[in-house]
Amino acid sequence: MNTLKSRWTVGLLLAAWPAAAQTPGLESIPERVNIQADSARMEQVIDGEWVAVGIRKQGALCRDHTRLYAGKPSFRFTLGRDDNTLSGYAPGETKGRSELAYCYATSADFASLPAGTYADAQTTKTVYHYGKGICPQGSSWRYVFAVYVPSELDSRVSTIFAQWHGMPDRTLVTSPDGRVMKLPVDEFVAMSDTVVIKKEKVYRAVASTDRQGRPTRKAGEPTGWKVEQGGYPPLAFGFSGGWFYIKANSDRRWFSDKDDRCNANPEKAEVMQPVRSEFKCSTIACKMPFDEFPKDCWVEFTVEVTWTRYGGATETILRPGHLDVEMRCDGCSRKLVDNRQILIGRNDEAGYYFKYGIYRVGGSTEPVSYNLAGFSQQQID
Repeated sequence: MNTLKSRWTVGLLLAAWPAAAQTPGLESIPERVNIQADSARMEQVIDGEWVAVGIRKQGALCRDHTRLYAGKPSFRFTLGRDDNTLSGYAPGETKGRSELAYCYATSADFASLPAGTYADAQTTKTVYHYGKGICPQGSSWRYVFAVYVPSELDSRVSTIFAQWHGMPDRTLVTSPDGRVMKLPVDEFVAMSDTVVIKKEKVYRAVASTDRQGRPTRKAGEPTGWKVEQGGYPPLAFGFSGGWFYIKANSDRRWFSDKDDRCNANPEKAEVMQPVRSEFKCSTIACKMPFDEFPKDCWVEFTVEVTWTRYGGATETILRPGHLDVEMRCDGCSRKLVDNRQILIGRNDEAGYYFKYGIYRVGGSTEPVSYNLAGFSQQQID
């Protein structure tokens, strides 16, 4: 009865975030940054390390002074039932996001570069390629972070709480006849003046006006061109279908095929038994029943990754990767992945960056709330 009452209370809080955000000890963080298209202002940088991405709703991201980690406030992330604001991978699916990104650029990163570099990066959506936190393809790193999952969290959630994301470059394009090429930045910028790009598809621009009567452009007929948009995260920690899981994804294709849905299902896939397509590989590196995952305590992960090295336009694997994961809580440690060789990464030239928070996927609207803290990354090769 107490458990049911507790779940009911949490559900009410998640459904009414303006009130919940006023809870003593919770400091709402309102600023958000589009790291692909904009640089971060100093007031948007959190603790000198992060910027926030995702939904701007009050209470979706708070500094939590009531739940400390190593003597410092942690970050509480929360999404309610109506907080999915993104379209999902499959038709009809939705996604919800409230995260902190460790990679971003500021105006200082462009200060010594040629005039026009920042404007071009905004057009190509590669502003964050000039910033901090990037882990190059093929390199080796140690990452540490901690999560606090309350016992009230429902086992039906479908959320990624930590992920390493690829860094696609939209100047990599596919022509109408199927040829893949990397356009010079100035050519891509010139093309952008005459087209509208929606996700990976390119449309002819048609003059129009917005609701205020101001001139704008809308998408006309498709041109047949496509721009690189990336795909599944190369490494993700999350909960889905009643499981905690660690998933490694690999894509050796130079221009990602968005129609290739090679993505291991934590409910069905066996541990370290890759699901494969022609170019992609998806591996559940670890999983445990949701009920066995430690609750109401800080769970710390140490993750050592050697990212796979790819051959660019040759679409080859030059060197496989390795993954090692250790979990610690309440003074005990457990090896979840023991330095296993694995395909892990993307055939992106720039590399990868870390995010944590809530990335609710698969059309799920189950309320989610938990805390994260203590991130660090260090190159080890």
